Amino acid sequence: MGIRRAAEFVTLAGAALMASAGTAMAAAAETAAPVVEAATGYVPMKPTEGKGMPTPGAIGFQDQYSPIGDYGEWMHNAVLMPIITIISLLVLFLLIWVVARYRAKANPNPSRTSHNTLIEVIWTLLPVLVLLAIAVPSMRLLANQYETAPEGALTVKVTGYQWYWGYTYPDYGGFEVISNMMPEDEAIANGEPAQLAVDKRMVVPAGVPIRIQTIGADVIHSFAVPSLWFKLDAVPGRLNEKVMFIKEPGVYYGQCMELCGARHGYMPIAVEALPKDEFEQWVLEQPGGTLGEEAEAAPAAEDAAVEGAEEAPEGEGEAAPAAA
Repeated sequence: MGIRRAAEFVTLAGAALMASAGTAMAAAAETAAPVVEAATGYVPMKPTEGKGMPTPGAIGFQDQYSPIGDYGEWMHNAVLMPIITIISLLVLFLLIWVVARYRAKANPNPSRTSHNTLIEVIWTLLPVLVLLAIAVPSMRLLANQYETAPEGALTVKVTGYQWYWGYTYPDYGGFEVISNMMPEDEAIANGEPAQLAVDKRMVVPAGVPIRIQTIGADVIHSFAVPSLWFKLDAVPGRLNEKVMFIKEPGVYYGQCMELCGARHGYMPIAVEALPKDEFEQWVLEQPGGTLGEEAEAAPAAEDAAVEGAEEAPEGEGEAAPAAA
């Protein structure tokens, strides 16, 4: 009996030891899991509800996340809407006043006045002043939208295809990212707006000027992101260019805004703005992606090696007489 009890004790102790070891291994795996996930590199950013996307029941523009967007929204809210409101109310008041004051019952003998110099001067000058008030900020807005990109700005070439987008990064190895619309169920599962989410986003750095060049591969498309106040046509055989500036990191959605065929409504745009260091990490993870400085340094090193190889025979020729 003593031997049997000893064997049972040893068996139970072994089982307990294995269970505790399994628990410890599971805990270690859970602890190590975040490290493994962090080591995988780029993970698509989760969008913020209401940021860079349309919202149900909203009236007016989307919230703007670019300097030119702030100016455009200010012009709409502070210049155009007050002028439109004042003119509409004035015209409504004049219509009501004329109907009430100059109706046939109140004026059995209508006035024979055909000209009034003061009124004619007023209704000529007043529209001119209104147009000037609109023209000054409008010209400034147009000029700012088409300023030339500064030297050293990051370049992204946007190509419109039927019916998807391609994003090429010539400053970082020339690789291209092909972007298609994500299936609706997958987009909802990822917490993204349906018919706006894509499988591959256009990733750019935040806080720096970006030179966007657009071209169409087949028909005319239009690259537009409302929350960045950006719209530029992609025309076959023509390279259009415009500067994009994103104030802060985030995900910003848009769509093709030029009727381009049967699936025009199924080629959305998703721009993901990252901090500069995270953007460079993303670049290095792309097939063929290189940082601009590395790409420039490599040819310089090759040229130096070639020059050294060309100078070597001269050195050998000079050393030969000395040996003789």
